[in-house]
Amino acid sequence: MEFKIRLQKEKEETVYKSLYMRQKQVDQINKIAKEYNTSFNNVVISMIESCLDETDEER
Repeated sequence: MEFKIRLQKEKEETVYKSLYMRQKQVDQINKIAKEYNTSFNNVVISMIESCLDETDEER
């Protein structure tokens, strides 16, 4: 699966959620965030949006 890092933050209503993740996943996401000079949160949201878009296209 290919995803694009969202670079601009859009002003939309947001909510706070907590996730429990494996350390290996956190390390991988931190590496991506550093590579793209963005936040951990932005990478996770970009991944989720990409997966949701892909799921919508398959339906």
